[in-house]
Amino acid sequence: MTEVAPLADRLALLDERVADAARAAGRDAGEITRIVVTKFHPAQLVRDLYALGVRDVGENRQQEISEKRSELADLDDLRWHFVGQIQSNKARAVRAAASVVHSVDRAKLADALDGASRDDAAEPDAMPLDVLVQINLTADTGRGGTNESDVVALAEHVARCSGLRLRGVMAVAPLDERPAAAFERLAEHAARVRAVGPDASWISAGMTGDFEEAIAIGATHLRIGSAITGNRPAHG
Repeated sequence: MTEVAPLADRLALLDERVADAARAAGRDAGEITRIVVTKFHPAQLVRDLYALGVRDVGENRQQEISEKRSELADLDDLRWHFVGQIQSNKARAVRAAASVVHSVDRAKLADALDGASRDDAAEPDAMPLDVLVQINLTADTGRGGTNESDVVALAEHVARCSGLRLRGVMAVAPLDERPAAAFERLAEHAARVRAVGPDASWISAGMTGDFEEAIAIGATHLRIGSAITGNRPAHG
């Protein structure tokens, strides 16, 4: 069993810091969604977080999100955010497990998720899958995300996919650049993507080490791991 009291303390402290950063930016903390990333942690941690009021959790591996979603099927109002890279052949499994996909970085992946979503549309309550365009803010083409020059074209492609709903942009701050400067560029891209679709108002940015800077430029979704969950368990 996870130790709930320290977890509750970490969650409360993080939320205080989010509120402080929002206040400093002249924003309402209520418009910011805190996603707890539970990579490599057991499903029980998610259950403990749920008991503390958490409703948004994130995973970055297909197998892990699929297994946890199945194990925690009774938590039917939990929103599962997929924040990792996706191989196109895993798109159907990710679509089945995720409520939101933050990491659409190429047209082929958008098409694969769209196909899976349209297949699911036969279900009476089926809704389009919420997705964000991931942007690579570095010069390293090996990192996840579409090139900055291709952001609008990819957003337009996603917007044409009837099984997807374009919700905005996502990025990870580079290691060799001040997060504030990188996030300012992200905000500029977000404005361009908002012009593509009326629902594309989300900015997914900010992790444990840089979420204050992300809040300052308008981030709506924070992806927080160790500041809440503690160190990840050893993973073989």
